[in-house]
Amino acid sequence: MAKYHSPVNVFALGGLSEVGKNTYCFETDQSLILVDAGVRFPEANLPGVDYVIPDYTYLKANRSKIKALFITHGHEDHIGGIPFLLRTVNVPVIYAPRLAAALIRHKIEDARIKDKVNIVEIDSDTVVDVAGDFKVSFFRVTHSIPDAFGICIDTHHGRIIETGDFKIDLTPVGPQFELAKLTHLGTEGVDLLMSDSTNAEIEGYTPSETNVRKGVEDIFEKAIGRIIVSTFSSNINRIQQVVEVAVEHGRKICILGRSMENVVSIARKYGYIKIPDSSIVSDGEVKNLRPREVCILCTGSQGEEMAALSRIARGEHRNIHIVPGDTIVFSSNPIPGNNAVIDRLVNNLVKLGADVRLNSMSFSLHSSGHPSKQELRLMLRLTSPSHFMPVHGEYRMLKIHGEIAEQVGLPKENVFILDNGDVISLKDHEVKRWGHVPAGDVYIDGNDLDGVSSALMRDRDEMNREGLIAVLLTIDSRRSKVIIPPIVYFRGFASFSDTHIVRHSQMHALEAVNEVMRSRTTFAEIKSAVRGAISSYVYRKTQRTPMIVPLIMDVSRERGQ
Repeated sequence: MAKYHSPVNVFALGGLSEVGKNTYCFETDQSLILVDAGVRFPEANLPGVDYVIPDYTYLKANRSKIKALFITHGHEDHIGGIPFLLRTVNVPVIYAPRLAAALIRHKIEDARIKDKVNIVEIDSDTVVDVAGDFKVSFFRVTHSIPDAFGICIDTHHGRIIETGDFKIDLTPVGPQFELAKLTHLGTEGVDLLMSDSTNAEIEGYTPSETNVRKGVEDIFEKAIGRIIVSTFSSNINRIQQVVEVAVEHGRKICILGRSMENVVSIARKYGYIKIPDSSIVSDGEVKNLRPREVCILCTGSQGEEMAALSRIARGEHRNIHIVPGDTIVFSSNPIPGNNAVIDRLVNNLVKLGADVRLNSMSFSLHSSGHPSKQELRLMLRLTSPSHFMPVHGEYRMLKIHGEIAEQVGLPKENVFILDNGDVISLKDHEVKRWGHVPAGDVYIDGNDLDGVSSALMRDRDEMNREGLIAVLLTIDSRRSKVIIPPIVYFRGFASFSDTHIVRHSQMHALEAVNEVMRSRTTFAEIKSAVRGAISSYVYRKTQRTPMIVPLIMDVSRERGQ
């Protein structure tokens, strides 16, 4: 009698209808493995949030089934959630490419995780058997970071391929895409393909990373002052090209930004970035060099407020300040939602006299690490899957990628456009919708694993949009008397802080407090009266509904009466 093998359930806790926090789960009755554990960086409408991670509720409830975490590559949206995941559940082993493994070790050390974490380095020849339920193998892909892999998961019910992030770059910086290996896997049969959707809206092929070098060389040949290049700290292939050109043009390299310093240090240690020691200078040494001898490599290409480039633009860096003649190179494309912030930073830099260069159709300073439509069609042709689930992209990207799959011959009913938490089940080489597991966002403020609640995020958003009014009030509750009339502070009302609106708000608050204190009352009732009086008046005058925070001091309690 044949042994029963439970179906394989497949779902994402992150990575669907968003760009970031990629976390994909593969589960049987006995075992659960994960592919990637990333973060999403917060949009402008998430004030005070450092990271967004998946809700790990389902993993906590099934912690005994977790057998391994497999990593495709070392970008933050694929490894950034690991410290938070490890604080939530025990992951017996993490399998990761060599560079990603080094970055993960540093991340775990930085997070001060005391428990020993078993990290096993993999390459394209590695095969891992997981509890008899999954056989996991790897194929090398080209991306914007070295050591990037797609993953093949063989199960009793069929084969799954998860591509990771990739583009099909035939002239890459670094090793070639293992197209022959991928084709062989497709020839043997693929039951479910899960493929990167980030550039699904773009027709054609994504330009090769080597195309960027010419644009960078043009800048280095023509710039007469300092050159400041800002890119993603984990875009190691780009960084290598920039430092090679800088050394060729006799420029010393200054590296700024904590994440840039960490990644470059690790990448140099493992040989992925090659910079002669004699070509590296500290920020304090830059002032001793002529402008045409300086190349500064820094974080901040997305306009992040605390990144090195933003601090330099605000004049807050201790040693580096923008001077006329500086050339600023943004070697990246804006992440969706960041355009306004980047525009503001660019304008500030131009005001300071800098020559700002951005990526454009006519001047290539960036090449995406993700596949455009022709590469997506090629991936589908090479793997010939019977079922398809687009991943890693906003909803419109997933939808377009699904339509591409239909255009190359997949039946519409075999294409699954899912949200985080939606489950599909693989059984006997067939894939069906199965149900849903808990999935959502957890907002991380600092390193607090508990995250920030949705209610608090709504409060922050309200303050961000509508402003804040603080009301300070001193009373004597024993005598039901106001000792010091309300003092009102407006925040987020640029034109109102010194006008009659403040005085009238104080008058309305005092009238409301005197009225409610005519009879026995509570602090809650006093605060409610203050909020009601001020909110109705302020709305009439400003059409805004700010958050109102009354703060009451009771002198009778202070005196111990």
